[in-house]
Amino acid sequence: MFDLTGKTAIVTGGAGGIGLAIATLFAARGANQVLVGQKARVKEVAASLPGGDARHVGVMGDVADARSAAEVVDTALQRFGRIDVLVNNAGISVVESAEVLREADFDRVMAVNVKGPFLMSQAVGKVMIRQGSGRIVNIASQAGVVALDRHLAYCTSKFALIGLTKVLALEWAKHGITVNAVSPTVVETPLGKRVWSGEAGEAMKRKIPTGRFAQPEEIAAAVLYLVSDVAGMINGENLVIDGGYTIQ
Repeated sequence: MFDLTGKTAIVTGGAGGIGLAIATLFAARGANQVLVGQKARVKEVAASLPGGDARHVGVMGDVADARSAAEVVDTALQRFGRIDVLVNNAGISVVESAEVLREADFDRVMAVNVKGPFLMSQAVGKVMIRQGSGRIVNIASQAGVVALDRHLAYCTSKFALIGLTKVLALEWAKHGITVNAVSPTVVETPLGKRVWSGEAGEAMKRKIPTGRFAQPEEIAAAVLYLVSDVAGMINGENLVIDGGYTIQ
């Protein structure tokens, strides 16, 4: 039911955190993959996945650069001949009060979190339209559903990403392409554990009805479902994985 054998996936931000959890699960399900990251480590991570260099390749690139996005697509086509799945996972955040948030920081968050998924989706979408099929999943956030203090740039970008998801889903469904978003609460990646350690983390957990943060593997499992053959009627949705944070 969730077999990805013979399919090719592109995962941005695939060298760590949620992206690595997704890439690891995809590899276990048989997918060929192109992992995109800004550091050379992405190549080592790709080679370490089940199937190694024969099934996975790491590409250094900036998702917010159109040429870089085109190079990622070219690499996928040259290596595997098709693109079945795109997961726009790469993202950044700046935590700062609105009145002192720097313009440069706002611009960079919007570039990576919104322009990046746009450019990657546009480049991959052209391939998927020719194929007549494809799955795109954007990793958004609970911050794209409700306001969070000192997260102006991040919230703005994630609200925009969910909007981008819905428009692409509307336009491309006729081509056999589904586009969905996944919006986690705090996820216990290495970075998440550092940022939300101590009392700040405990206070945040108290706001979540389930009383805990999400695990990377839980987010990966949701993404696997959305890219699978059984999710063909899920389109334009935003799957919120927040333990009930946003229902209050």
